[in-house]
Amino acid sequence: MSELLARLPLIVLGCGSWGTALALYGATRFEQLKLWGPFADEIKALNQDRENKKYIPGAKFPKHLVCTSSLADAFEADALVLMCVPSHVFVDTLKQLKPFVSKIKTLIIATKGVTEDGLFLHEIAEEILNVPVAILSGPSFAKEVAMKMPTSVSLASKSAEVLKEITPLFHSAFFRIYPSTDVRGVAIGGVVKNVIAIAVGISDGLGFGANARAALITKGLHEMSLLSKAVGGQLDTIMSLAGLGDMVLTTTDNQSRNRRFGLALGQGQAVEAAEQSIGQVVEGKRNVKELLLMAKQYDVELPICTQVEQVIYGAKPAQGAMLDLLNLPIQHT
Repeated sequence: MSELLARLPLIVLGCGSWGTALALYGATRFEQLKLWGPFADEIKALNQDRENKKYIPGAKFPKHLVCTSSLADAFEADALVLMCVPSHVFVDTLKQLKPFVSKIKTLIIATKGVTEDGLFLHEIAEEILNVPVAILSGPSFAKEVAMKMPTSVSLASKSAEVLKEITPLFHSAFFRIYPSTDVRGVAIGGVVKNVIAIAVGISDGLGFGANARAALITKGLHEMSLLSKAVGGQLDTIMSLAGLGDMVLTTTDNQSRNRRFGLALGQGQAVEAAEQSIGQVVEGKRNVKELLLMAKQYDVELPICTQVEQVIYGAKPAQGAMLDLLNLPIQHT
């Protein structure tokens, strides 16, 4: 089958930077490949340009990558479906998939976040669609994946059979897949790190320095581990690619839109202006309220995430939020 390993159709839902990057990578692994987006004008541009000039310019689409705004045209039998839509439209997109449930072999969620009710995306997907579900998460900037730069990620599912089937389809020398059955732990890592990246960006924007950055990352990892433990996740997962790996990447590199958003806040920009300057969805901003709702449901305190929420939604000065974190009582553990 030449260099293409899989005859199963792959459908990538979401044509932003992450969806486009995974579609470009998927083109090296799958013979049948569709990239779906909800807006006909955007899809028309992708088909005409044969690249995503807005998010990943210069990365040309191969001939067998078909772009469409029609779910009916996208779906074929026994499809692997990669969900890459922003978290705030995740549930609505799931509902649009209900007429095509019989054609879904496995749903793979690459969206990082929680629902407005503070619930896990993969569990909502299981409830709405009743199909096998996995989640893909870990330290992976879209442009580097699109450029075939070495990347390692976690693939999590409750089903060992799903992991056994899917892992070899996506695994390669430059996109290494590490399977896990700790789905909640992997999911927590993917959402908490975005909020901590905002906090670290705020600190760096204020000029608080490298020592403060290291402290925030360390304490942020602690908040991640506390919430993961509360929801039934494993500590090993938090110390893996899905937790520590993604945390380090997102908090320290300016490719991270969450970090850049925090930098803008720390440098004095208003929330709306800071978000507009990024030009893409800032998942940490959208998810911090829902994350704190989940933490409340499990009786877990997340001081860093709380301060970030107060800066974004409570009009609290960024410097005041960081100083309040510095003045928290020492807890002996």
